[in-house]
Amino acid sequence: MNPELYPMIFKRKSFHLFRDIKEETITNQGKEMIQKAFHTFVPLDPTIKTAINIVDNDACSCKRGQQACILLYSEKKEGYLQNIGYLGEQLDLYLVSQNIGTLWFGIGATNETSFEGLDFVIMIAIAKIGKEGQFRKNLWKAKRKEIDEIWMGEPIKGVTDIVRFAPSACNTQPWVVKHYDHTLEIYRYKKLGKRGIMPTNKVSFYNQIDIGIFLCFLDLCLQQENIDYHVEYKKDDGLDQEWNLSAIYHLYKTVD
Repeated sequence: MNPELYPMIFKRKSFHLFRDIKEETITNQGKEMIQKAFHTFVPLDPTIKTAINIVDNDACSCKRGQQACILLYSEKKEGYLQNIGYLGEQLDLYLVSQNIGTLWFGIGATNETSFEGLDFVIMIAIAKIGKEGQFRKNLWKAKRKEIDEIWMGEPIKGVTDIVRFAPSACNTQPWVVKHYDHTLEIYRYKKLGKRGIMPTNKVSFYNQIDIGIFLCFLDLCLQQENIDYHVEYKKDDGLDQEWNLSAIYHLYKTVD
């Protein structure tokens, strides 16, 4: 994965409303650059076909002051939601590097329900941002769960303290990591009886995308810390249960 995405973790934020944005819009040339960049991103599963389509606001239901929306499409195969989250977060961080603000917009609808034979999954609202100060100034002030809520076992410096800032639907942060014997088990975790503001039938759907986003952060952090690893991805049936094993990371470097 492109290591230049890592610093963008500290800059990105979710623009729930795009206010006082730059008069300069995202040009057709800029849109072409986004399309080209998307094809360079690393998928979780290279056999799953994916695509993006950058559309005007009248083609989607998002009304947050954005200049355009990126619609993400995929064929529906095992692991496609995690895969689109993983690719989409690389896209998110790339856009931030271009001073383009972003918003993962989950409960969004579009008439463009298919593209290049693929199905619409989720959208990201975007706008060119005029002032650098409109991006995040201090990552540590972001509202996230405490480390002991999402990490079991010894923490890994530069990893444990950073991965918890991954974005997620309605800020649900549906992940727990179990660290033992140079192994990380990544779970999609859902506290039984609690769903927040999401419709019940959508919780698992979006939380599987969230896991893909989290894995993107995790991979970037492990690479930044020069920790070699091998990953086993596990089948997630999307069940509404408390613990759902998503991946097992085998670490090849002794970590402190």
